Amino acid sequence: MDRNLKDKVVVITGGAIGIGFEIADRYLEKGAKVTVLLDINEKEGAEAVKVLTTKYGNNRAVFIKCDVTKDLEQVFTKIINTYKNVDVLVNNAGILDDTAIKKTIDLNVTAVIEWSMKFWEHMRKEKGGKGGTIVNLASIYGFRIDQFLPTYQASKFAVMGFTKSLGHKYNYDRTGVRVVAICPGFTETKLTSNPKTWKDEQLQVDLFVFLKGLLWQKVDAVGKAAVDIFEKADSGTAWLIEGAKPISQVP
Repeated sequence: MDRNLKDKVVVITGGAIGIGFEIADRYLEKGAKVTVLLDINEKEGAEAVKVLTTKYGNNRAVFIKCDVTKDLEQVFTKIINTYKNVDVLVNNAGILDDTAIKKTIDLNVTAVIEWSMKFWEHMRKEKGGKGGTIVNLASIYGFRIDQFLPTYQASKFAVMGFTKSLGHKYNYDRTGVRVVAICPGFTETKLTSNPKTWKDEQLQVDLFVFLKGLLWQKVDAVGKAAVDIFEKADSGTAWLIEGAKPISQVP
């Protein structure tokens, strides 16, 4: 298994800001050929490409406007027509809003599964692909439970189950496609700036009190972890990055 990012074509959903952008930055720093940033926000996407190309050179980062719940087929075709082969898919796009149950499942679960399966088929060695790696952004809430965000937690448990099943050694040995999960702890991003519980005012108040007492980290910790995980993780495994401490494998 090639665990070197040099010359890799990397596709990142939700790549314009936050963790997705940080992973793009770190992967380019390690020698990725190009990062294809997918996001619904064109302004943020253009700014992300400007920053990354200034830092790493022209054509090292590109932006494609994309709603991951709707645009898989057309965006996949555009990427393949341009680059022929994709080495790495990072499923990072997501939502943290327990008032939006269907949207949470559509973004956090269904899109992750659909994008993974599409690129997994593209990468399969026994079907003419070159192998590759799929990185799914799960969460500390993919294996820990509290009382505040049941829908979000359910979505991340689903990501963990999907990752471990698709990434199972049986599947990896057949296809040469590695599937792994990153489980960030509480990270300062736009997503976590205003988390919403279901419509319960007291619960919302208690959530903010709860969050103030937790161990937080900045996005750069997750970006560094994404490199470490790429370089060391076996298929079907999940890794915690919490409080900017070294990564650790979780059950």
